[in-house]
Amino acid sequence: MQVSIACTDHNLKRGNGDHSKQSTTSPNVVNQARAKFRTVAIIARSFGSFTPRHISLKESTGKHTGMKYRNLGKSGLRVSCLGLEQLMTIAYESGVNLFDTAEVYAGGRWVSHKPVCLNEAQLQQSALSYAGGQAETERGLSRKHIIEGLKGSLQRLQMEYVDVVFANRPDSNTPMEEIVRAMTYVINQGMVMYWGTSRWTAMEIMEAYSVARQFNLIPPVCEQAEYHLFQREKVEVQLPELYHKIGVGAMTWSPLACGIITGKYENGIPEASRASMKSYQWLKEKIVSEDGRKQQAKLKELNHIAEKLGCTLPQLAVAWCLRNEGVSSVLLGTSNPDQLTENLGAIQILPKMTSHVVSDIDHILGNRPCTKKDYRS
Repeated sequence: MQVSIACTDHNLKRGNGDHSKQSTTSPNVVNQARAKFRTVAIIARSFGSFTPRHISLKESTGKHTGMKYRNLGKSGLRVSCLGLEQLMTIAYESGVNLFDTAEVYAGGRWVSHKPVCLNEAQLQQSALSYAGGQAETERGLSRKHIIEGLKGSLQRLQMEYVDVVFANRPDSNTPMEEIVRAMTYVINQGMVMYWGTSRWTAMEIMEAYSVARQFNLIPPVCEQAEYHLFQREKVEVQLPELYHKIGVGAMTWSPLACGIITGKYENGIPEASRASMKSYQWLKEKIVSEDGRKQQAKLKELNHIAEKLGCTLPQLAVAWCLRNEGVSSVLLGTSNPDQLTENLGAIQILPKMTSHVVSDIDHILGNRPCTKKDYRS
């Protein structure tokens, strides 16, 4: 069982100090921040909003970085178009208000260090996930695991609630009605505001929606899906149909295809790269395969487009994902501040993604999926 939790901006009031210069946080400050967050979270839930004198994330940081904010599916929740699972402080200062930390990022362990790197004005952005165990009774999306997992996450972070919880693809042993009822329960209890799906098929999402409508329950608002230059079918064909029919948006991940699109594998597998690790043997095989070599050739051509636009290949790839109107947010997976800063620069490239540029990219890739709109034309 996997429940990934994302916490977005709750419009916390900023302190009087200059927090942008603070890189570390003492335990006392963290405890004070947690206490402050719990108080503000209760107020936010009671009144729904704050007075104008309270500075929101969008007002305080988004205008300085050009960060864009979009609705999560057709819900009223506003999320930054770029999200992150690590390097939270830098991301926050750049306007990011969405963080995803599925347990896969920590080998199935609790990610308990996330809030420590944030100051009191940023603590509300923290997120972690609950990982089910290996035993048969510890896996799946049963009501027990969903509720207990969420309660454990909130207790560990000392938080009153989170904005969005994403459920991994359901197993065949748990009825869909039980999953939807459990998600409805945690929302009605005030532990979560919205729920979404992760790696679900279009049929499974529609089943969840149908169950929700049949029993007057709460349906999912968003699907997490892989989306990049070489993986397009689901996000460009299946999810738009769901968005227009039932309001399910897309939160995409792996915009750089596990680093393949960065161009670092152009001349083989570097020793310090992810593909050189034993646990990523599958990635190495993918890169050195015939399809992998063809992808590297296409990336060389795409790099020429990036140079003309005055950006890097990774920035072009992220901006390409963002240009899709059905994508609410693109989750970035960076390992150091330089990579994060580079990827965030894709926001500045987004206005340059004209129809002509996108057409040139499609011509190089040669993998644009056919949609129903294409068939009509």
